[in-house]
Amino acid sequence: MTAWQELGAGAGRQERPAARWNGSAPRPDADPPWPGSWQPLGARFRTDPEGGRGTNFALWAPNAEAVDLCLFDERGRESRHRLAEQTYQTWHGYLPGVLPGTRYGFRVHGRWDPWTGARHNPAKLLLDPYARAIDGAYTAHDATCAAVRNWPERDVADTVRDDRDSAPYVPKAVVVDDADDWYDDQRPKTPWAETVLYELHVRGFTMRHPEVPPELRGTYAGLAHPAAVGHLVRLGVTAVELLPVHHHVSEDHLQARGLVNYWGYNTLGYFAPHAGYAATGSRGQQVGEFKRMVRALHAAGIEVILDVVYNHTAEQGVMGPALSFRGIDNAGYYRPDRSRRGYADYTGCGNTLDTRRPQVIRLITDSLRYWVAEMGVDGFRFDLAAALARGGDGVEMEHPFLAAVSQDPLLSRVKLIAEPWDVGPGGYQVGGFPPLWGEWNDHYRDTVRDFWRGARPDVRELATRLSGSSDLYQRGGRRPYASVNFVTAHDGFTLRDLVSYDRKHNGANGEDNRDGTDDNRSWNHGAEGETDDPAVRALRLRQLRNLLTTLLLSSGVPMLTAGDEMGRTQGGNNNAYCQDNETSWLDWSLLDDPGWRSLAELTAKLVHLRRAHPVLRQRAFFSGRPAGPDGQRDLAWLTPAGREMTDADWFSPGQALAVRLSGSAMSERDQRGRELRDASFLLLLNAAPEPRRFTLPAPHVPLLDTALAGDPEPAEVTQVLLTGRSAVLLTAR
Repeated sequence: MTAWQELGAGAGRQERPAARWNGSAPRPDADPPWPGSWQPLGARFRTDPEGGRGTNFALWAPNAEAVDLCLFDERGRESRHRLAEQTYQTWHGYLPGVLPGTRYGFRVHGRWDPWTGARHNPAKLLLDPYARAIDGAYTAHDATCAAVRNWPERDVADTVRDDRDSAPYVPKAVVVDDADDWYDDQRPKTPWAETVLYELHVRGFTMRHPEVPPELRGTYAGLAHPAAVGHLVRLGVTAVELLPVHHHVSEDHLQARGLVNYWGYNTLGYFAPHAGYAATGSRGQQVGEFKRMVRALHAAGIEVILDVVYNHTAEQGVMGPALSFRGIDNAGYYRPDRSRRGYADYTGCGNTLDTRRPQVIRLITDSLRYWVAEMGVDGFRFDLAAALARGGDGVEMEHPFLAAVSQDPLLSRVKLIAEPWDVGPGGYQVGGFPPLWGEWNDHYRDTVRDFWRGARPDVRELATRLSGSSDLYQRGGRRPYASVNFVTAHDGFTLRDLVSYDRKHNGANGEDNRDGTDDNRSWNHGAEGETDDPAVRALRLRQLRNLLTTLLLSSGVPMLTAGDEMGRTQGGNNNAYCQDNETSWLDWSLLDDPGWRSLAELTAKLVHLRRAHPVLRQRAFFSGRPAGPDGQRDLAWLTPAGREMTDADWFSPGQALAVRLSGSAMSERDQRGRELRDASFLLLLNAAPEPRRFTLPAPHVPLLDTALAGDPEPAEVTQVLLTGRSAVLLTAR
């Protein structure tokens, strides 16, 4: 027999190999489990009917012919226990004496028939999809693939089964004692209209924080440290949006280059906190540490929102590793292509979970409910959410997954944010999601970037974005807070890099600068990258103030990206997904520089202004009609001459705009039905390079001027000479 024949029994439909053991692993002849229960799915530690302690295991595997539960001792030795019971397509059994901290996995026997989507292979140790904790690393090795990766006939390689044992190279699930009543937790329950999001990476946020103990940096405990929480409180943000904390692994191509998937958009376990972010251990300790982090943030009035990746898994394409879903029921979890051998890929990551199937919807909604009810989180941002709503003919806003979430008594009460696109045809769905959902609004991002770099001929689009994007969100009874406004996010330039680079500089990623978008809408202001030119540096800092002021004074929900308030840079890398180093970690020493410290202070001032004044965070769209005792419009757009804009003004070229928000003409009421009243504000914007004089409709007092490092003089004025490329906020007395 040749070496190739030893790896796979053949490439043709007539040569499908029978299951066989590799000779060194034990056969499934250990003590058989008790029958146990078919629900709940996963491993649940409990007390058995005789008063003993043990764990019930349940795995949905509808097309399996047999399932072996594999336990691993402290030395890594494996014992196998055949699950003899099957109820409603779920294999189950109870093992007395199996305690929390025990590592386990499954081997699933069944047909190897890639032509119909069946890819069972008992040589591959599979992770429990419902694992509450995961221990151990994934090592890129050919034995992890269910098929023979190096089969010489590449067009049929995915049909040739690889019978090498994968257990030495894959993570194991961990039994967890997850009893916790959350009696001492107080959820902030911040209303949508009052929300200010702060997107951060658990590891990167504290890796360089001088006040966080070294052993806690980069962990859940580090984020819960008073020094980290204190910064969030000083800024005034109401919620952290955490980049993926579901347990994830690094792709083979990154491991080959000595890199890692730092962002974490390569999920392996939908119920398990990522073990790499735990200071206390990976044998279940990560669960308690995550919960304590949530409690600490809640105690400070800060909600926790998770960035979740349910659109695809870490198993990638058909020649990717068989780590869990592929070996349990490939055709039941993944959306097939027309050949049924491959996958429909609407994610760019090799596979797409098939949310048309009830069991996949159950997996996702069970996971979501677990993170809310048992881990304490307050909402979710769904990566490539359009992929979750794909039916038979494209994206469907009445999709069963969206319906399941909207009618769920628990999930319908938490914050739901969609990244409203995927990479497939018809996948761009900004403005299309139903009520209850907020959306990342890339129209807002692109418009604000273009305005401040002088790339827009007029101010029409900017006005729409500043006032809540009613063109996108007013239909169907949605509110302005359906628009999650952002100028930067983890994906792309940091705010400082946005005003410092015309081009991406991604060479460190090892992809010859091909990765990352080329549509940055950035401007280096005369020098590529860092410079000593004082004029360029001053203009860049002013532009940062402009961008933050615009973001935090717009209707909708603002999202800040961690570090933007202190001038974090990635050196022009706009796709730092694989940079687990100082490129991505926050540099807290920036706050020692007066210029960057003043930027952080301005950010905090803007956030606190927004939180203090309901007129700056409207819960309903503006009507533009006269209202209130003084007959003012709730929203009025003014020319630099101080008169209300006409149709001709809207269509005329221009880079200057004034917007008046009337606190006496608000359409909102308090909880007792009384009309709300607030101060009135006037925001002046000038994106032109030359100064512009604004005449005010009445005397106003300046609150901030982005051309100044400090506060303006608090004296009433009737005219303002706006520096080129600057913004001024005033209030009426």
